[in-house]
Amino acid sequence: MEFGAPCSRALNGCSPCGLEVGTPIQREIVKSRFPFGASFLVWPTSTPRKSCAGRAMLKDYTVSFDKAGKMSTQISCDFELSSLTALSPLDGRYWSKVKDLAPYMSEYGLIYFRVLVEIKWLLKLSQIPEITEVPSFSEEAESFLQGLIDGFNLDDALEIKNIERVTNHDVKAVEYFLKQKCQSHPEIAQVLEFFHFACTSEDINNLAHALMLKESMKNVMFPVMDKLIMAICTMAKDNAHISMLSRTHGQPASPTTLGKEMAVFAIRLSRERKEMHQVEIMGKFAGAVGNYNAHLAAYPHINWPHIAEEFVKSLGLSFNPYVTQIETHDYMAKLFHTLIQFNNILIDFDRDIWGYISLGYFKQMTRAGEIGSSTMPHKVNPIDFENSEGNLGKANGGLSHLSMKLPISRWQRDLTDSTVLRNMGEGLGHSLLAYKSALQGIGKLQVNEARLSEDLNHSWEVLAEPIQTVMRRFGVPEPYEKLKELTRGRAVSQESITEFIEGLELPEEAKVNLLKLTPHTYIGAAAELAMNVDTAVNLVNGLEFF
Repeated sequence: MEFGAPCSRALNGCSPCGLEVGTPIQREIVKSRFPFGASFLVWPTSTPRKSCAGRAMLKDYTVSFDKAGKMSTQISCDFELSSLTALSPLDGRYWSKVKDLAPYMSEYGLIYFRVLVEIKWLLKLSQIPEITEVPSFSEEAESFLQGLIDGFNLDDALEIKNIERVTNHDVKAVEYFLKQKCQSHPEIAQVLEFFHFACTSEDINNLAHALMLKESMKNVMFPVMDKLIMAICTMAKDNAHISMLSRTHGQPASPTTLGKEMAVFAIRLSRERKEMHQVEIMGKFAGAVGNYNAHLAAYPHINWPHIAEEFVKSLGLSFNPYVTQIETHDYMAKLFHTLIQFNNILIDFDRDIWGYISLGYFKQMTRAGEIGSSTMPHKVNPIDFENSEGNLGKANGGLSHLSMKLPISRWQRDLTDSTVLRNMGEGLGHSLLAYKSALQGIGKLQVNEARLSEDLNHSWEVLAEPIQTVMRRFGVPEPYEKLKELTRGRAVSQESITEFIEGLELPEEAKVNLLKLTPHTYIGAAAELAMNVDTAVNLVNGLEFF
């Protein structure tokens, strides 16, 4: 037997319109499992389900009983897309944090840039004297075409999707949409067949994808990356003089400052940010297999490679003259590899901050009403850095596949790149979410100087390094061995270090300087390095970054 879930009429007190069959016990089991306080539609498994105008379900539970009377349930979902029903958390839970990418990386963005490229190509054709069939457009006609780009909206994109349902071809749908839009304009109506002239779909798509990436990086990703680097630079400068115990291999090591350790991350991230900025985003416009075959068949005396280069560059892209049907995607691989490395460095940052929070070096500001643990009320978890790390891993997984797959295509092309390219927004989206999470976490941090100082006060053994180094300078025999005997595996205190220094045969000035050292002051040039981080970042980028 199968039991249907309550219909909307039943929820409003209407009697079930289905046939009530099955045993009373089975019906009671269903009602206990689904306590909606309403009647259920019930029918035999062999009987087709009967429709009812009132059966508008949010959830449709199918409950089946086998011959032994064992019940199983299945939820069939006919949900409208919403933040709760989206398969990707980027389009659901995290939408508010990543929606800035939507105008560029969504299917709407892809369609918009296809429209832009098709129109710009028609305008370019009108500027080529040898193509007399497309005379120069009047200022009014050019304005009309530009208006189709500037005024493009969701309704236009939906109209193109409706055309695609008939054509079953997404790029051809754009061409037909533009022809329909321009039929009413007497001047443009004369040259409608020059939309998509001599183009393969990939001529349009590769430029659209390039523009999607270019605009996403320029308008969304780079500004947030820069904000993140600036925030870490601020951490470096604000904590430049805060002494901190280093931990090489997890063990106490020569002291540093908290600020200098942050400066390291700012410089590392800046290098990758610069590499991404320097990647040439490229485009091709050479026809079905990259040889301008159709172009030259129609107009054999036009220098089509030159025209294509002019056109691609007019869109703000670099021109790739040697291609097959597709642009080879090598620049994408380079961009995504560099983005992966930026993300890897940020994972390193997230984990270090997580560790410093665990050691108590940082406290986290709390928010009213926020809960750290469902069972341990005292907890303030480093959730922002954990969220950042997790999303960076998710981003890198997708970006790695893109960067490894896209440069590979069988012969003149296969379609494996097409579906993969539709996932560019996933890698960028998870990266963007991670950057914002890290920024949010940084904003909650408070340095716990007392805890930092406590660790340093219990780590006088770290002065073994400067003492043995000064001993080397002045020819004291076996300096390393003497300090090893004093410190390794033994409790070391200020008193034992002082006693050891006073017993050394060293010039008085050298001995006085060693006696002045403490774990707090033995920080080398760390403070200066941290304070100069802005200058260093600007040097990395070769410009005034901030």
